[in-house]
Amino acid sequence: MPDYTLVNLRAVEDLAARHGFSEFQEARFPREELHLRTLGLSYQVVKPGKRHAFGHWHREAEEVYVVLAGSGRCRLNGETVEVRPLDALRVGPAVTRRFEAGPEGLELLVFSPHHPGDAEIVPDFWQD
Repeated sequence: MPDYTLVNLRAVEDLAARHGFSEFQEARFPREELHLRTLGLSYQVVKPGKRHAFGHWHREAEEVYVVLAGSGRCRLNGETVEVRPLDALRVGPAVTRRFEAGPEGLELLVFSPHHPGDAEIVPDFWQD
């Protein structure tokens, strides 16, 4: 493995498009491209006025979401918090989360330890 790896996150495959969620978001997971061993990283863009395609929670991994651009809200179990550029939101493993973008969209970097198979999808989380 090299001593360093440089990858442009926009060049990483958009898994949201591959799985039919491009109406809502982009989701790029550059773990293999960056040769990460223990760290998980994702670059996510929620389209203007849209929500992540589904909510999710983890058994073990806590995550930190950093807002790069745009604004919006995040539903955390029964609570909703507003987010804006350079906000960093730590979410514990058992908390179900789902983001909603404001009118200009929402761009996120997400950091967590890598725990394969740790996430549980919650499709109908945050129904109005």
